[in-house]
Amino acid sequence: MTDKKERKKTQIDEMDRGIYDIKNKFEYRSKTETGLSEEIVRQISYEKNEPDWMLDIRLEALKIFYEKENPVWGPDLSEVDMEKVTTYIRPNADMTDDWKNVPDEIRSTFDKLGIPEAEKDALLSGVGAQYDSEVVYHNIQKYLLDQGVIYTDFDSAVKEYPNIVRKYFGKCINPNLHKYAALHYAVWSGGSFVYVPKGVKVDVPLQSYFRLNAPGAGQFEHTLIIIEDDAYCHFIEGCSAPKYNVLNIHAGAVELFVGENSTLRYSTIENWSRNMYNLNTKRAHVEKNGLIQWISGSFGSKVSMLYPCSVLLGEHASSEYTGISFAGSDQNIDTGAQVIHAAPYTTSTVDSKSISKSGGIGVYRGLVKIAENAHHSKSSVSCESLMLDPESRSDTIPVIDIRNKDVDFGHEAKIGRISDEVIFYLMSRGIPEGEAKAMVVRGFADPVAKELPMEYAVEMNNLINLELEGSIG
Repeated sequence: MTDKKERKKTQIDEMDRGIYDIKNKFEYRSKTETGLSEEIVRQISYEKNEPDWMLDIRLEALKIFYEKENPVWGPDLSEVDMEKVTTYIRPNADMTDDWKNVPDEIRSTFDKLGIPEAEKDALLSGVGAQYDSEVVYHNIQKYLLDQGVIYTDFDSAVKEYPNIVRKYFGKCINPNLHKYAALHYAVWSGGSFVYVPKGVKVDVPLQSYFRLNAPGAGQFEHTLIIIEDDAYCHFIEGCSAPKYNVLNIHAGAVELFVGENSTLRYSTIENWSRNMYNLNTKRAHVEKNGLIQWISGSFGSKVSMLYPCSVLLGEHASSEYTGISFAGSDQNIDTGAQVIHAAPYTTSTVDSKSISKSGGIGVYRGLVKIAENAHHSKSSVSCESLMLDPESRSDTIPVIDIRNKDVDFGHEAKIGRISDEVIFYLMSRGIPEGEAKAMVVRGFADPVAKELPMEYAVEMNNLINLELEGSIG
């Protein structure tokens, strides 16, 4: 047998993740070679028949990527070698608005993940499904189209709504933000575009699901959502990939624009396998009296670095973040939230929970910045961490930058282990030890589950059960 010390870095041992580990035959219509170069970026743009202005953005971002270094803080990213990654894979499928026209094998995977069922049961008002680098299915209810709502894949938006895209693309997340934001803008592919006109309430959620099937590949979808004044939308994002013993990378970007007196609720359940480096970037601009609500569940991946950011630009703008992460063996899940108060009377709340087991590392890394002009602002941050064994680790690393005296700010952090007394009490009532511990964990996660639609709360609890299986019993 091979000694563990002799294994390659990408060698992984992982529990059976059921439907999430479905592997389809690796088939494609076209793809780039591994690596990252100007030639590859030009090939991606050519494949998409893009306008010149988009290619110019890609090439500039490529230069920035090579100029920037990996962050010196946080998880080790030295294993991320773009020379080993395929940045673009066009699946052997065309985009369609008829589920029956999706190729059988791809459709079967999404069927098992429950994507079309939610649409059939009227749980969703629009659905998009991306497979590897391209969207293969997109649909929206007619009554929303009649109100002027746009929901389509991002590639189509670039060609069909160029004036809107050019106005907002790269304005919330700049390629200069960090190295992997630059990577994203160089090789982005797929994603979602949502435009909600003034005064329109999208009463049932929209959803996009991103599935990476190919080994040794990257997924770089771009999501751009614009909510005009006096409007409402709830957008749900799901992500997953099967496990391989090679490096995969996810470096998507989410740009959100929330108009005056509007609300955008953005829910995410990410369930990557443990060969994935999840280096996603999410940011929202919020105008006067606007509200951004982040609900985030981070599961899987070898390394995650994800810090959704709210920039509160108008008076009385507000941000609410509720998130949970789970770090198991050989995982480093470094997540949190960022809020920039850039106007007076703005408010923010952060409620973050993390669970670590089997030597996993769970880190909350956050930023609250209150500018000089943001007087009468309020912010409250709560971080709770639960460690399931002595081998695991949990850290809270808040950055607090307050530049005026007329603010109300509070930060609370708690780190602890499962109480032996609680487990003993539950066992004394006839509950097996493993289930008793699982009950405590589910109770810990319940505040996040309550913020999700029922079917996604069920999925989150199922993911927690998968992580706990065979590890704390």
